[in-house]
Amino acid sequence: MTYKLQLPEEMNAIFLVFHVSQLKKCLRVPEERAETRNIKLASDLVYEEKPVQILDSKERATRSKMIKLYKVLWSNHDERNATWETEAYLKEVYSDFYNKWLVTQNLGMRFF
Repeated sequence: MTYKLQLPEEMNAIFLVFHVSQLKKCLRVPEERAETRNIKLASDLVYEEKPVQILDSKERATRSKMIKLYKVLWSNHDERNATWETEAYLKEVYSDFYNKWLVTQNLGMRFF
């Protein structure tokens, strides 16, 4: 059994037909619409995520070293979806963001 969905124009890249096994029970009021918040989707439904803010930090000890972890707030997400990332990962993948954040920490300023 398949269902055809009626989606808003900004979601026109999404395939409209789904098998019933891919659908879940609606827990919201049917008249509500999901916010798209100006997320720019590529043709393969991928969108870019960027770190926005570091919310917290902690260190985890292994047998031979200390690993610094940072709780990162990502673009297009709220604080509930923030993730813990290693310092090495942030330095490697988001070096500009990490370096700007590090400078503001050394100056005692807040970074947004």
